[in-house]
Amino acid sequence: METKSSGDRIKTRIQLVEEHIRQENLHNLGGILDTFGQDARYDDEPWDDHRAGRDQVRLYYKETLTAAPDLRIEVRHQYATDEAVIVEVTISGTHMGGWRGLPGTGRSFRFPLCGIYTFDQEDRLLGEKIYYDRATVLRQIGVFREPTSGLGRLLTAINHPLTIAWAFARRVLWRQTSVPS
Repeated sequence: METKSSGDRIKTRIQLVEEHIRQENLHNLGGILDTFGQDARYDDEPWDDHRAGRDQVRLYYKETLTAAPDLRIEVRHQYATDEAVIVEVTISGTHMGGWRGLPGTGRSFRFPLCGIYTFDQEDRLLGEKIYYDRATVLRQIGVFREPTSGLGRLLTAINHPLTIAWAFARRVLWRQTSVPS
């Protein structure tokens, strides 16, 4: 049996990740799944959403591509080690369908994302793990306001009166205890 050198194995894995992203950009669900091995796994860390098994990974992609039918992935940087391929990408699209319990807003989004790909013994994708700023996405699709903005302060006070009351009380108590006698 012929064994691949470390450099050949890394090259093969980089090519697989490039094909995977190409299939994502084509919105080819079958092609995307073909890049995964039998023990596929998908981890969307910002949402604590972990999908194990090909059926669950398929469902994740189906939900994502339905929510953003014009989803586009642009690779910015790529890094490879013996264990993983890591990509920094820009994700863009339009929120047209249901996603995370939110109906489509018709608003566009564009945000940076870091993806980490691991591999099985046959050099197929074992897992894809992604990291991004969830608040940025929610702000861009119109369901989140920065708490430091005027509207954000108002919405925070309306949506979280007990939290605001407790914060105000702590502030008043802190002032009273920190005033020198």
